[in-house]
Formats: sequence, structure tokens, C-alpha cells
Amino acid sequence: MSSISLENVKTPCLVLDVGRVRANAERISGVVNQHGVRLRPHIKTHKCVEVARIQTDGHGGAVTVSTLAEAKAFAANGFSDFTYAVPIEPGKFAEVIEIVRSGLKLNVITDDAATPAMLNQAAKDAGVTIRTFMEVDCGDHRSGVEPMSDTATSIPRAIADALNLEFAGILTHGGHSYDAADLNGVRAIAHQECDVLIELADRLRSQDIQVPTLSIGSTPTIVHAEDLTGIDEVRPGNYIFFDAFQATIGSCSFDDCALTVLAAVVHRSYEQKKVIIDAGGIALSKDRGPVSRDPGCGYGRVQDIDGKDLGIRVNGVSQEHGVIPVCDESTLDRLPVGTRVQVVANHSCLAAAQHSHYNVLENGMIVDKWEIHRGW
Repeated sequence: MSSISLENVKTPCLVLDVGRVRANAERISGVVNQHGVRLRPHIKTHKCVEVARIQTDGHGGAVTVSTLAEAKAFAANGFSDFTYAVPIEPGKFAEVIEIVRSGLKLNVITDDAATPAMLNQAAKDAGVTIRTFMEVDCGDHRSGVEPMSDTATSIPRAIADALNLEFAGILTHGGHSYDAADLNGVRAIAHQECDVLIELADRLRSQDIQVPTLSIGSTPTIVHAEDLTGIDEVRPGNYIFFDAFQATIGSCSFDDCALTVLAAVVHRSYEQKKVIIDAGGIALSKDRGPVSRDPGCGYGRVQDIDGKDLGIRVNGVSQEHGVIPVCDESTLDRLPVGTRVQVVANHSCLAAAQHSHYNVLENGMIVDKWEIHRGW
């Protein structure tokens, strides 16, 4: 496509600064290379083939997905090594088997004691072998087995003993790092994320269970990791875009945030000291962001069309409306109806998933459109 200015792009839409994407990719590539671990980035943040190619350049090409639709879309575009990082359930066995039969490498995960036997039977009936991780709870308490429980050894044993399953290793996610009070708290969780897996792997190996891979994932913990000795693989995702949440908790600066939502002012009121933009809950998502660190974070920081922070926030959203209080009259003067603004969303992953494509920004102009592969 020919280059166009932001003023001429239909709103609301996503704007992706490709220079920042490349810089963020280089930053985490440097981290993983320094620590000698493999990178398997989580592509749920962007669901975009072009972005994943930037992330995996110089690495093995393996990625992490949050849906099987992502795996299929990326397979159609040359990717072949996936970890489906949501616990597998019987309703998805047939689709997993279809993907494995096609010749792709697909790892699944489980934290359920009954699942290995059921998955093994389905794999046996289909004549395939399915690589299976056990998910471990390192403190996030979303999913995963408690590492000191009997289940933490019985599930790997069941997978390892199953004829049509291959035990891929143990995997965890330090998601509670997002709620840490400060950087010291994030660093402590980064240590915890590693230590939990290393201690469990030692326990399993003492029982003659081979543990091929120890896999961790979380953007804050990878950014602040001090020692990854004993870890084989990392699966951060959000780092490729970052967002207002990550900048607020210290994973990056706001100048690192690669994704914004371009919106237009559709209403201005001097009496109510506010403007309304055409980006609401659908365009921005309703993630409230880091309220424990920044109670006034609202639904995103507002910048002018050139990316300069205006010192105002989106503090309310309905489906297609975003409400921005503007107390300073000179700022209101700058925001007549039709003015374009960029909003740094709280959570880039959720904002991106609401849209069909990225408008790729380079040297101040939109130079391309990159598809977002959505669905389950």
C-alpha cells in the first residue's frame, strides 16, 4: 500500500510503531541470549504473523499460542512448532490430533490427574503421539498443580508411562508479578518462578522421571530476571508491544509502548470539561490496568497525533464512546471535534484482539496493514 498520514486513517483503529516493535524484540533477544535460554514467545499479544517473524528472527521459530486457531493460522504461514498454553480438555482432543497428524509439532499442557489417561486413549485410537507438559502453579493461582503436592509427581509419571504421550517437561507462568508492589517484588517472583520448577524437576528426576524442558513465562519476570540457571525456555509475550500497565510497573518506559489506538474527538464540552472520542470499550478493552499503582489510570493515556502525552486519561467507556475529562481549558482548545488522538491502552493484548488489523507506522506514516488472526 502507499504511505498515508494518520490524519487520513479511519478511526478507531490500531497503530503499530514497527520501529518500537523491532527494538522491543531486540531487547528480549538480548536477555535470552545472555542467559542462554530458548525463546518461545507468546503470540497471543499480537496474533500477527509479521510480528512473530520479527520476534523469532535469530531464534528457533517456536511460538506459544493461546488458541488452536492461532496455531492453524500460523502453520499456514510457515510456523511449525507450537505450545498451546491453556490446559487441554477432551473437547479439543480431536483438533489437537488433527494438528499433530498434519506433521506439526504441538505441545499441550495439563494440570488434571484424569486427563493423561483420556488423552492417551484418544492419541492411541488416532495412532499419534502427543507431547504433554504439566503446568505448575508458582504462585499465580490461576491454574497449575501445587508444586509440593502428590499430584505434582503423579501426573508426570502418568504422562511418562503412557505409550502415546511424551512427557515434554514442566511449565509455569509468574502472572502474579503484575501485582507486585515494586521492582524488588517482581525480582522476588522472578526467582520464585525459576526455583519452583527447578526444585520440582529435581524431585521428579530423583524418581527416574526425565524432565526435558523447564519453561517459564511472564514479561515482568523476564525483563527483571537476574539468574535463569536451570531454565531451558522462556515464553514472554506482552514485551513485543508493552503497554500502559507494563510502563507503570516498571517493565518499560512509555516510549517503548509500540501499540496505540487512534481515535477521533466526536464531542467537546467546555461546560462539562470533557471530550468524547469514538473509541470505547470495544476499541480499547475494559481492562482497568494497574489501579493498585495508579488509581487514576482509567482506560488509557491520551497522546496527540504525534505521540506527545497530553496529561489526560480515558476515564470512562461505553461500547463505542470514550470519556476524557479535560480540566485545562488550553488543552480543550486543542481538541475540537475531528481531532485525532492516540490512546496508549492499559493492556495491549486485549486491545489488539478487538481489531482486525494493525496500521503499521514507520517514519510517521502508515506504510502497511498486518492481519490479526482471531478466533478459537
